Amino acid sequence: MTTTLLRTAGELHARARAGRRAVVMTMGALHEGHATLIRTARGIAGPDGEVVVTVFVNPLQFRKGEDLDRYPRTLDADIELAGQSGADVVFAPSVDEVYPGGEPEVRVTAGPMGERLEGSSRPGHFDGMLTVVAKLLHLTRPDLALYGQKDAQQLALIRRMVRDLNFGVEIVGVPTVREEDGLALSSRNRYLSAAERRTALALSGALFAGQDRHAAQEALRARAREVPATRARAEALSAIGESRAAADTHAVATAVPGGPAAVRAAARQVLDEAARLDPPLALDYLALVDPSDFTEIGDDFTGDAVLAVAARVGATRLIDNIPLTFGSFGAAS
Repeated sequence: MTTTLLRTAGELHARARAGRRAVVMTMGALHEGHATLIRTARGIAGPDGEVVVTVFVNPLQFRKGEDLDRYPRTLDADIELAGQSGADVVFAPSVDEVYPGGEPEVRVTAGPMGERLEGSSRPGHFDGMLTVVAKLLHLTRPDLALYGQKDAQQLALIRRMVRDLNFGVEIVGVPTVREEDGLALSSRNRYLSAAERRTALALSGALFAGQDRHAAQEALRARAREVPATRARAEALSAIGESRAAADTHAVATAVPGGPAAVRAAARQVLDEAARLDPPLALDYLALVDPSDFTEIGDDFTGDAVLAVAARVGATRLIDNIPLTFGSFGAAS
């Protein structure tokens, strides 16, 4: 399809609108993860709607010494991929268009949630992110905006801002897209050498290890719940060749430390091994958090959680996460 490149908000506002406008915000260097967001937006907006992809490298999200200058700029390729994925418009404003008075004196503050994890590692990052998201929502005037779940803390903060400040826009989260080897798609992956990429696979490997441990524990809880804690329970387990595991099954299913501690331990083991590789993985954080506020969950937690990791391999910093649900089978009997 033909994709129009626009540089100013005035040009975008002058376009006739019929159906819903869906916006996908990016910093360019588009890849398959962005393409998935755009295709999802196209499906939601429908044939009568409009999909706008923003391409803007936001200087407020980079501190001194970070990779603002080396962040890839590939606008021609971005326009081509956006069009192939279903975008009607690529909105690529200049810094002066977004910040006409220079860096803004008044900014959106992320609050306590923005000081944790990514916010602790990159002070001020989320204030800059929320400020530009607020600006781009005003400049593009969408009905809905889509963001990837790979940036889970960012997505949570955007949702909170939209709710707290009464933005009239629907926020849609889209699952993380991964490469065949499991590495989460990111524009920064291109910075990795072959050896660094092998080490970087520990991020997704740690998450999958935690996920596997979680699935095993939830299965044990389900088994313990299904079989009453009586002599009949032991006989039933014995009948299927699991008499030796009967006590362990019950202990795992009812233990107070339970799932979160074991999930963290399984993920940590993978990361510890990666720290001894050449080149090594330098862990920034591993966290198992409540997605509503990004605080660490306790051992008795039930509900949705996010297992998140951030690390450096060489000069490249990468993040990843995976959603988990604790207590989905209820308490063991």
